Amino acid sequence: QVQLVESGGGLVQAGGSLRLSCAASGRTFITYGMGWFRQAPGKEREFVAAIRPRGGSTYYAASVKGRFTISRDNAKNTLYLQMNRLKPEDTAVYYCAATMRSIALGLGSSYDSWGQGTQVTISS
Repeated sequence: QVQLVESGGGLVQAGGSLRLSCAASGRTFITYGMGWFRQAPGKEREFVAAIRPRGGSTYYAASVKGRFTISRDNAKNTLYLQMNRLKPEDTAVYYCAATMRSIALGLGSSYDSWGQGTQVTISS
């Protein structure tokens, strides 16, 4: 329903930083709960971070809390994920997701739309 396009992935050394962006189509971005998920080879999709509609509360997986920051620019229909102090275990394809609901944002099943993903590779 909502088209999402991730960008900003790449190859970074451990300890470095990367900023991911997710551009959303449509007029109702501000009303959507947004999330970031990731999936590493051979592993299941994993919740990373989420933010409620408008500029609401944020949530983080324990593995990234204190290192990653999720934010949104509603005027630009864009979601961001600032990733600092990156580790090799952060290597994965990162997906942006949107939901018209704001319940259980840590569950992938709560989301209505998904982007194609952007590859993040952290070298040691």
